[in-house]
This record gives sequence, C-alpha cells and structure tokens, in this order.
Amino acid sequence: MGRLAVILGSNALGPGGEEIAAAAAEHGAAIVQRHDSREAYVLPHQIDHAANLRAIAEQGCDRVLAIASVGSLKVELPVGSLVCPDDFVALHLGYSIFADQRAHSAPSFDQRWRAEVIEAWQTSGQAPHDGGVYWQTVGPRFETPAEIRLIAAHADVVGMTVATECIVAGELGLDYAAICMVDNLANGLGEGELSVAEMEADRLANASKLREGLAAVLPQLGAVGR
Repeated sequence: MGRLAVILGSNALGPGGEEIAAAAAEHGAAIVQRHDSREAYVLPHQIDHAANLRAIAEQGCDRVLAIASVGSLKVELPVGSLVCPDDFVALHLGYSIFADQRAHSAPSFDQRWRAEVIEAWQTSGQAPHDGGVYWQTVGPRFETPAEIRLIAAHADVVGMTVATECIVAGELGLDYAAICMVDNLANGLGEGELSVAEMEADRLANASKLREGLAAVLPQLGAVGR
C-alpha cells in the first residue's frame, strides 16, 4: 500500500505549528504546509494545489488527510469543534488539472477513507462531527454577515481551500478526507464584529488539540502503508 500524506493548514503556522508538523512526520507521513512557501505566507487563492498534490503522489502517497481551519456557520458547532465533512459547495470554482474530457468529473470526499479517519480520531477522545457541508469561498477576505446568512442555509462550515484540494486529489487518484477545526464563528454569528485577533488566539489554543489528535491517530491510519 502507499504512503499517507498530511496537508496542514493555517492552524499549523505560528506558535505550536512545528509541533503539529512533527507529530505527523514522526509517523512517516509526507507533510505539506498548504500556506507555507518557506519564504512567505501564501494566501488561500494563490496556493498551487496541483503542485502540492502532484508532489504528494510522486512520494508514493495514495491517500490524503487534510487539516483545515474553518469558520462555523452553525452556533451548535462552537469554536474547538472538529468536523469531517462529507460534501462541499464551490459553485464559483471552475477548476481541473485536465484540459480535455477528463475534466468532466464528479468530485467527492472518499467515503471509505473518511470512515477510517473518523474511527481513528474517535479513539483520541476528540470525536469529530461525522459529515457536514464545507462551503469554499474565494478569499482572501472573510465573508460579510449577509454572505454568511446566504451560505449558512446550505452549509455547516466555511473555508477557502478544501474543495479545490478534494477536486485535484480525486483527479490524481488520491483518496481524500479532511478534518476541519472550527477556529471562529463566521462573521455575524458571534457577538460583535469578527475579530481576527480573537480568531488567531483561538487557533493557537486549538493547535494543541490538533497535535494531540494527530499523534493519536496516525499510528492507526498507517502513515507508511496499510
């Protein structure tokens, strides 16, 4: 069997981020820092997802566990919640690595691999919500309260990267599942205006939870083979 790849998001940058990456690498997983060019932070809409995932495939990986920072669209998914989505909305996204008929694909999270990830994560004592819809926006700005009211009727969490990754992974033959950490309530759901500083503080606090979860689940997921 192939190797496991772990794609880390913005919640692995800054203090505590190195420990999250180390927790994944310790068990033989291939590591990709989604936003990190080693020189500067890469904005969500400028990430070269095809290059990231091709590099993963070239390292002999056959499955991807993506870690993502998201905003919650539901008050019942508070900050600190983990969500393993089973579908996404990205209506604006006309994207494929192909320039022929192969681009007519029906992308989806790999359900068998999702089930493995959820089962493993449950043993860490941090059971993620099984299912939910991820809505991908363009970024890099956050959404307005009016936009959130619109999309909250159709989705559970909002982010800027996972749908594109899921599409590319499928086109490259990689099983793909995502664990999304709720680092903020979407704009308009909380009291007062969305505070980026408060979100960063919550993201830092959640970093230890991600680190502990990865350390617990990777031995079960078989980072080197299964």
